[in-house]
Amino acid sequence: MSRVCELTGKGVMSGNNVSHALNRTRRRFLPNLQQVSLPSEVLGRALRLRICTQALRSVEHRGGIDAFLLNASDKDLSQKALKLKKQVVARTQAATA
Repeated sequence: MSRVCELTGKGVMSGNNVSHALNRTRRRFLPNLQQVSLPSEVLGRALRLRICTQALRSVEHRGGIDAFLLNASDKDLSQKALKLKKQVVARTQAATA
């Protein structure tokens, strides 16, 4: 399983450890990924995703996973999240029609 957020696309970054003597060694900065269940009002079930805590804050700020998926760009979303977005869009269009 890759260390990439399924909603924002945030992944592993690299940089340097810098000692007091300014010696530099390579290191990795890992995203803070959490396995969460987010309730979807449109789909009527909980969606289980592996997302970073920053994305979780964004989901809560936008008013839930449904609103986040509707406003998210397709290039940042994972394949699983894209499928969920298509389902949410289909259900919202069927509800309005």
